[in-house]
Amino acid sequence: MTQLSPTHAAARVSRSGRARVRTLGSRTLILIALLLLLLVLSALSLVAGSRVTSVSEVWQALSGTGNPHLQLVVTERIPRTIIGAVVGASLAVAGVIVQGITRNPLGDPGLLGVSVGASAAVVTATAITGTAIGAGTVWVALAGALATVVLVVLVAGRPTAGGIVPLLLAGAVVSAVLGTYIQAMILTRPAVFDSFRFWVIGSLSGRRLETLAEVAPALILGLVLALILASGLNALALGDDMAHSLGVSVPRVRAGGLLAAALLCAGATALVGPIAFIGLAVPHIVRALVGTDHRWQIPAAILLGASVLIAADIVGRIIARPGELMVGVVTAFVGAPFLLIAVRAGRAVRG
Repeated sequence: MTQLSPTHAAARVSRSGRARVRTLGSRTLILIALLLLLLVLSALSLVAGSRVTSVSEVWQALSGTGNPHLQLVVTERIPRTIIGAVVGASLAVAGVIVQGITRNPLGDPGLLGVSVGASAAVVTATAITGTAIGAGTVWVALAGALATVVLVVLVAGRPTAGGIVPLLLAGAVVSAVLGTYIQAMILTRPAVFDSFRFWVIGSLSGRRLETLAEVAPALILGLVLALILASGLNALALGDDMAHSLGVSVPRVRAGGLLAAALLCAGATALVGPIAFIGLAVPHIVRALVGTDHRWQIPAAILLGASVLIAADIVGRIIARPGELMVGVVTAFVGAPFLLIAVRAGRAVRG
């Protein structure tokens, strides 16, 4: 067996160290670039809309010296931008977690039944009250989303040699049943359909910061759990056996990941309604930018997810002037082709 001389060994260690420094530096630059992108899009979100305003007009409105009507427009766009950033970041991080614990690049928070559970709860509450439930929607949707995740876990049963597969199957079954229930309710009760159709598409219009404050504890807890579990998700990517050999409790990582993803996705869905494809598309882009390390993926997903949803909202406000296209429609139009591209790319890699 050939042995390296001390000089060659030192040179190899030095090259490895320089490579790690370069990787650290490039990832840091990517995060800085994503932060700048988010700041630019946030500024554009205050300017763009059915009435395009200049930067000086926005500044006058913020300082309270501008046209009263313009002040109202700008002050309505500020909560919209903040909520869009929070929802986009939450869905993106939830997507990173779900793809991490399932080791499935096509994994999506919707696999847990969160969106359909929230929708079923809103439909039920609307049918019971006979009218739109207004401010109570966020609590009803949050409770329905979390209850559905619990139901999915109970249906899946205890973890077995099948790993995460029983959970995915349980999620598909529960989602199908609840989806059928929703269709039956809205087809047989026109009043329910009239109230439900504005929520189910997903929109940032009219959302208030007070509503964000109501779901903030769930979102913060989910994000903290995600950051804590990042190293465990890295070990899980190597396989269950390897993760066990590294001292990682696979059941705890998966359970914690499910809880984090459920809290993030449930809070986001309760806040603005179901938003498709953010949780699927953003993790793919993040992996291409910063690699497979979840300790870097999660911060990148926060910044990129927020940017993507704000950008989608800006597009929806511009292309449908003087009205607007709901952000859920825009993300669906963009996300559907992305899903097809991701599937084809996955087949090409496996082939």
